[in-house]
Formats: sequence, structure tokens, C-alpha cells
Amino acid sequence: MTKLWGGRFKKKTHDLVEKFTRSIQYDYKLAEYDCIGSLIHIKILKSADLLTSDEFSRLNKGLKKILTSIKKEEFKIDPTFEDIHSYIQHLLKKNSETRNAALKLHTCRSRNDQVVFDMKVFCKTNVRDTQILLKKFELALLHLMRNNLDTFIPGYTHLQHAIPIFLAEHIQAYVEMLERDGKRLENALKNTEVTLGAGALAGTIIDATKYNQATTKIFNETINVKATGNSIDAVSSRDFVIEILSALAILQMHLSRLAEDMILWASKEFGFIDIDDAFCTGSSLMPQKKNPDVLELVRGYSGRMTGNLVNVLVMMKGLPLAYNRDMQLDKEPLFDSFEIVQQELKVLAELFKNVKFDKANIDKQLDDESLYATDLTDYLVKNKVPFKEAHAIIGRLIRFKYKGKKEISLKDLNDEKLQTFHPLLTQKVLRKIMNPQTSVRSKKSVRRTKPKFRHA
Repeated sequence: MTKLWGGRFKKKTHDLVEKFTRSIQYDYKLAEYDCIGSLIHIKILKSADLLTSDEFSRLNKGLKKILTSIKKEEFKIDPTFEDIHSYIQHLLKKNSETRNAALKLHTCRSRNDQVVFDMKVFCKTNVRDTQILLKKFELALLHLMRNNLDTFIPGYTHLQHAIPIFLAEHIQAYVEMLERDGKRLENALKNTEVTLGAGALAGTIIDATKYNQATTKIFNETINVKATGNSIDAVSSRDFVIEILSALAILQMHLSRLAEDMILWASKEFGFIDIDDAFCTGSSLMPQKKNPDVLELVRGYSGRMTGNLVNVLVMMKGLPLAYNRDMQLDKEPLFDSFEIVQQELKVLAELFKNVKFDKANIDKQLDDESLYATDLTDYLVKNKVPFKEAHAIIGRLIRFKYKGKKEISLKDLNDEKLQTFHPLLTQKVLRKIMNPQTSVRSKKSVRRTKPKFRHA
């Protein structure tokens, strides 16, 4: 087995240590980026006269062959190898055309620097992929808003009826959250600068200008590389991973809250929405069940995503400079978080294209007269009643509504009874104010009465 080290050791590594320290079972996902890094590295070596033109040509051809097999999903790993870096080196040494040149591939390079390059390019690719999926999901929500512009629902605080709102603005609240999630990911990308030249921790004998000139195009993708500003920081920092995990955990939290709203709305107790059968599951015992399992799993994954963030934070918090093997453990949480979020965004975009609102059930909830208590208070305030007094008056009116064994309708009370609470309260006033459209459109402090759409 090819190792990238071992000359100073007398004994073979113990089998238990081989198995315990191995990372190829998950860092194989960096194979594509490792090849890209090596293609850039050999270009630097050639410019520094550390590779001949023939050696460069052979390695360039061999690495691109491996990279092609990865992109075609034909690449197979040997799980007995220590990591993906040593395995790719092994493939080049096994190939008769690249065997001798492969002995020079690791010149002026440490895995400490190599893996940071791989991780940063991996992050850039996956953040962009996530941003694209995020926009597609936002568009699905925006279409849902457009199709329900004139629909009103009860607004809730403490999961209790509060005041009527536009359904579209409830959905738009999540769009606003997702917009900020996209910005957080974009900001994280700005802090993920791809560098080379750190070596193990102190730099290499190659001049920095060679690294600054290493920007190259590989399979129509331009990779921008800079010389390392501080080589110790370059190999020993994983704040770019933590920042991305944080952005993904916050995005996951928003998806979980949205999922919880939809789970509640799909219940018999709410009956606001119907989720397409294709996105629900049944019960192995109860024939009638239609369960929102997709949404429940989205809600459930929040624990894992938060755990992934905490995992890397705690792993990093006590490490001395520079590289430590603990840092190998940043990969699984990062890979896992990207995979979870990307799968969720794909399925949720389709699920929300097929959500139907039961307006008859929603209208029944809007008949709750207590929803309009704030509007009645505002009416009194506009007619010069001090707010504190108006609040107490309407509070007593609502208490009267629920005083007996049977709830009474305030709109059915005659004027004489209503005016025992305040002279301005009449049946005509209540009937006018207790209307969802009147309630929602009376609110002037927001920038709009209907949502504005920023997306085409």
C-alpha cells in the first residue's frame, strides 16, 4: 500500500491504528478536488523547474484520466488506503506512464495544505449548488403566494388566534428568512479563499509568485488560487467550515419552522392545507392515515444539523497551532450537512408546488370574533379613547363573549347591550370591523398591503 510517509519508522503500523486513523471511507468525496489541486500543483512545480516538461505532461494526462473517471462516476476506491490523497498517488504510481513522475508529485506539498485546498474548493462548489436549490425552493414558495394573494388566514402568537393576516405574507416571511440564508452562504464564500503554498505549516521553497500565477481552467471551470498569506493559519484554521455549517444550521432551522407550520396546518384541528398524496405516507396499521413524513423528517434533521455545527466547534476549540489530526473529523459533519440540506430543498420545492389550501376551513377560523379584538381597540383609539382604557373595554367585551356555558356572537348583540361597554360600540360598527379584509388592509405600517415579488 502506498503511504505518503514512513521512512523514519522501523515497525509496520498496527492494524488497529490503520483502521482507526483511516479517512478514505468519507474523504473519497474529495477525490475530484484532490485531482484539481494536483493539476494546479504540477503546473506550479513545472514553473519552478521542479518537473520536466515530460514529467508534467505525463502527470497532467494521468490526473485528468482519473478526474474523468470521477466525473463519469466510474471511479472506484480501495477502502484499505489511509486517505484519498495517498490513493490517487498510488494510482499514478501503478500506471506505467506516470510511475516515475509520480515520485515527484508530492514535492513542496503537505497533506495539511492539500486537504485545505480540497475542502475549500468542495465548499465553493457545494455552496453554489445549495444556493441554486435555495432559489428554486424560494420560487416554489413565491408561486404559492401568487396563487393565494387574496386569501386571509388567522395570524397566531403563542399558537393562539391573534389577528387576521394575508396568507401570502405568512409565506413571504419564510422567503425573507431564506433570502438571508442565501446571503449568509454568500458571505461564507467570501471567507473561503483558495490558497496553496503553506506546506506543512511554514511554506515551501517555491516563490510566492508561482502560486499567484497558478489560476487555471480545468474542464471549463476556472480555479482561482493565491499564495498563502500566513501558512500557519492556512493549515490550522477551519473557521470557513464552521461558518458554512452555521449558515446551513440556520437555514435548516428555518426549514424546520416552515415544516412545523405545514404539519399543523395539515392536521384535522387546523385543516388549512392538503398535501399531495405523492409527498405523504401511510400507516401499516391504520388505513385512514395520511402522514406528512417528509415535513417531519425536515423538522427532525434540525438536531443533526445543529449537532454537526457543535461537533466541529467543540473539536476545534482546544487545538494548538498548527495542524492536528483531530481536524480530520471536520469532513463528515460538513458532507452530511450539505447532503441533508440539498436533499431537503429538492423535495420541498416539489412538495410546495402541490400544496392546496382549504379556504372553507380557513374561513371558519376567520369567523372567530376574538381575532378582531385589536381592530376594535384601534377603532376606539382613533375615536380619542386612551389606549389603556380601550384595551380594558374590549377585554371585558371578549370576556363577556365567553362568560356563559355557550359562546355568544358579539355581532348579534343589540346596540343597547354593546353600549354598556362603550357608547361608540354598535352592531353596525362590529359588523364592519369584524372582517378579515378590513382588518388586514387597516394596517399601514408595513411597506405594502400585498407582497412584492423580487423574483422573476
